[in-house]
Amino acid sequence: MRSRLIAMIGSCASVALAGCGSGNSETPGEEVATDEAPAFPAELVRVGDGYPESGDPCVLVGESEATVDFLDDSADLVACPTRDDAAVLGGRNVGVIDSYHLVSVPRSSPMGEAVPVEMLVKEAVAPKLGDPIRSPSGMETRCLARVNELTGGNVIGSRRIEEAESGVMIYVNVQGAEAPWQCFGSKDGTISEVYYGGNEGAL
Repeated sequence: MRSRLIAMIGSCASVALAGCGSGNSETPGEEVATDEAPAFPAELVRVGDGYPESGDPCVLVGESEATVDFLDDSADLVACPTRDDAAVLGGRNVGVIDSYHLVSVPRSSPMGEAVPVEMLVKEAVAPKLGDPIRSPSGMETRCLARVNELTGGNVIGSRRIEEAESGVMIYVNVQGAEAPWQCFGSKDGTISEVYYGGNEGAL
């Protein structure tokens, strides 16, 4: 009887030790949540390391095939990893690429505080006075006036200006137009063509 009792105690101890031998308390297949931002899209050109301040989750993006239709000379194009990050900027949502939200943010100081007009004039106009393309009476100004006349006063502003050996192309945003209007001319500021860049049947 005594030997049988000792055998039972030994068997129970073995079972208890076996239960304690495993120090792994993780549930098989359990995933650990992370707060990492999604990978930055290869289609976008990153400019800097944060917007509006260095280290911020959003980032300024440059021109590429994916962003060419969203660029505006009067606004910054910014990519944000979440909709909430984009909403903080107070701009206009223009699209989503690989889960990154694209926002067009009117050029201003951080957090939406407007830059004084005197500063804009000093920084933007002064260096352009002798430029036949961008000066106050240059090709860009005359292009905007021509397009404004052709579209009944619906011009929003220049989208971008491209200069090449063959000449200068100015793209103009027009309210309600599916594509920009375009002015083509020479580097001396002469305009030779003004036309709609999209399907004329959509006008």
